[in-house]
Amino acid sequence: QVQLVESGGGLVQPGGSLRLSCAASGSIFAYTYMGWYRQAPGKQRDLVASITRAGTTNYADSVKGRFTISRDNAKNTVYLQMNALKSEDTAVYYCRAPIYGSTFYDYWGQGTQVTVSS
Repeated sequence: QVQLVESGGGLVQPGGSLRLSCAASGSIFAYTYMGWYRQAPGKQRDLVASITRAGTTNYADSVKGRFTISRDNAKNTVYLQMNALKSEDTAVYYCRAPIYGSTFYDYWGQGTQVTVSS
C-alpha cells in the first residue's frame, strides 16, 4: 500500500517561510514524478511544483523564484521550500506521485494546510 505523508504546514506571516515534506512509503524513483499541488477554498487544485525521476523541476509561474522543490533519495522524501510567502499562497497543499505506464497509478497525500496571514 503506497502512502504519501505530508507535514510542515501551518500559520505563517506574509514574507515568512515554511518547508513542506512528503514522505513516500517506498522509493521515490518508482514514480514518474512527484509534485506538490494546492487547492484554495472554492478553487481547483493546481500544480505548484514537480520533480521528475531525472531531477527535472517545473514550477507554476506564481511561485517561481520563491519556492524550491527538492528531494532526499535516501529518505524517500520530497520537500517544498516556500519563501516570501503571500496571502494568496494560502491553501491545502497536496503531494502527488503518479506512475505513467501500461497501467496508470495516481497516489495523493492527505494534504497539509498552509495559511499565510498577519
